[in-house]
Amino acid sequence: MADPAEIKRAFERNVKAITLRPSVGQGTAITKVRVRNGLTCDIEDGGWKLVADEDKSWAGHAEGPDPGVLGRASLGSCLAIGYALSAAKLGVPVTGIEVEVQADYDARGLLGIDDSIAPGWSAVRYVVSVESPASEADVMRVLDDADRYSSILDAFRRPLSVEREVRITAPVK
Repeated sequence: MADPAEIKRAFERNVKAITLRPSVGQGTAITKVRVRNGLTCDIEDGGWKLVADEDKSWAGHAEGPDPGVLGRASLGSCLAIGYALSAAKLGVPVTGIEVEVQADYDARGLLGIDDSIAPGWSAVRYVVSVESPASEADVMRVLDDADRYSSILDAFRRPLSVEREVRITAPVK
């Protein structure tokens, strides 16, 4: 794992900078997704390029993980990073962190077979495994602190305003 002292210094530096100038920590994150080749999606966010796709059984090309995998990965990685950050911040030694995200689904909702079934996940759970020589109380303090400030966990827990804007253009000839 990374040097906890380095993580703590970076955290403290960011807290200081954003405390002095809150606007530094405010903005709008933008991710662009373009469909190509049927269901394959090219995803761009800053310098990052990812691919999402559906499995061949869903008429995809299996060029990347499906959106459900990316959603679970988003939550799991945010939690894992938060636990490592919180451990460094609180001075609790941790030698291993693993987060397993479980999501229940019923494809009848997604496929429009039964409108009484939601198309999305019906429940999400996460299992955290921590390797640490610290006491259980200290490890729980780390987990509780990280969960409290996890941005993606917050987005999963709290209803958000979601707006759609549509732009329709004619194909280029």
